[in-house]
Amino acid sequence: MIADLSTLRRQAFIYQPAAGFIIIAGRTSKDNEFISLKVAAADDLWFHVRGMPGSHVLLRSLNGEEPDKKLVEMAAAVAVWHSKGRNGGVTPVSMTLARNVSKPSGSPKGTVSIRNEKIIKVRPAILSEIKLQDEDGDIK
Repeated sequence: MIADLSTLRRQAFIYQPAAGFIIIAGRTSKDNEFISLKVAAADDLWFHVRGMPGSHVLLRSLNGEEPDKKLVEMAAAVAVWHSKGRNGGVTPVSMTLARNVSKPSGSPKGTVSIRNEKIIKVRPAILSEIKLQDEDGDIK
């Protein structure tokens, strides 16, 4: 579980596509690396648009349920939205479990290698970001 979503928001866009699930998308190369290598749990699904710069995206189950096809496609669509492919049509996205993401030694910030990749093709789409409340109930 992510202890502090409001702190993570400085490094990521956070969406809630359905009850019990969140999507986390990095803002910068440094943030992408942090999300992929530090925030990601082994069983999170990890997404990145193929062949062009873009956010590293995680789909996390908060209750241990497996995401359905629609949730997987939503997370992939967010990956396309937060990439250079935003204005394109159907775009291929790499997907794997976060445990299959690693950093090659000496590579630039945000560069990772992945294993057991599956390709899904989706159109770019975006969801509303989670509105976080502080202790007084005010929206941040």
